[in-house]
Amino acid sequence: MKQAPAGAPYRVPPEPSRLPAFLLAVAVHAVLLGFLWIGISWQTKTPVAVEAEVWDMSVQSAAAPELPPEPAPEPEPQPEPEPTPAPPPPPPPPAPEPEVERPAPTPPDIALQREKQRKEEEAKKLAEKREAEKRERALEEERERKRELAEQKKRDEAERKQKELAEKKAEEAKKKEAEKLAEAKKKEAEKKEADKLAAAEKKKEAAAKAKAAAAEAAKLEKFRQDELKRMAGAMGSSGTAAKSTGPKSDGGYIAAITAAIKSNTAYPGNTDVPGNPKAVFRVEQLPTGEIMSVRLVKSSGVPEFDRAVENGIKKASPLPKKKDGTVERTLDVNFSMKDYD
Repeated sequence: MKQAPAGAPYRVPPEPSRLPAFLLAVAVHAVLLGFLWIGISWQTKTPVAVEAEVWDMSVQSAAAPELPPEPAPEPEPQPEPEPTPAPPPPPPPPAPEPEVERPAPTPPDIALQREKQRKEEEAKKLAEKREAEKRERALEEERERKRELAEQKKRDEAERKQKELAEKKAEEAKKKEAEKLAEAKKKEAEKKEADKLAAAEKKKEAAAKAKAAAAEAAKLEKFRQDELKRMAGAMGSSGTAAKSTGPKSDGGYIAAITAAIKSNTAYPGNTDVPGNPKAVFRVEQLPTGEIMSVRLVKSSGVPEFDRAVENGIKKASPLPKKKDGTVERTLDVNFSMKDYD
């Protein structure tokens, strides 16, 4: 097929001729009709005629052939008549039969009476039968009534028992509910009493702890004052400085204290928090390095971290000393959360 040059307008190709298709369809139909005709003529055959004879298989005996008629016999000669014999004597008369007494004929009134008596008996029997049936029906009705009464009584008894059982169950449920309520009230009262006792005990323990802490603080303060007086007397001065006059820039001393506190501090919390929270504590210690008090000056904002550092400071007592054997009586301990990473 020749292609149109580029840019040429598109033209619709001409429709092909339908004549070849029509001729092919006619040829196919002709072949199909020929096959059908051959098949029908090949299968059509003249049926074979079958003849049959019917025989009766039952056995029949043939009739006997007719015999020719016998010849008439020749007439015999007539014999001569014999003389007539004398008649025999007559037989004796039979003996008379005994007479049987026959019942006299029933008069008509006796038959009517018997018929009447028979009907009366039948009527009596019928009445007795009806009476018996009536009594039987009455007995059957009585038995049915008694049976219905017995069944009704059983039903009433079952309903009564069921009602009693339901009332018993309701009573038991009510009783259990009351017992539960009483038990709950008892437990609540016991809990209140226990809470009251626990609060009193806690208050008592708190008071005892506060008293003991006050006593310990008073003792430490007295010991501190005595120590300050002793040191002031030894130095020939009556000053009451709260801090030692030792050098403040001893890096080894500060590092030793930091290491001691850090080794005794256990913070199990998460340190991956924004910023670097820092807790500042003021520590008062004796000349021996033993800690007298620990006070939180600035919280890190994380109570768990503050408590962990405070416990670490207390566990590190006594704190390390300087190289000359002296200590700083008042220390400001700063710890950041990132220091424990």
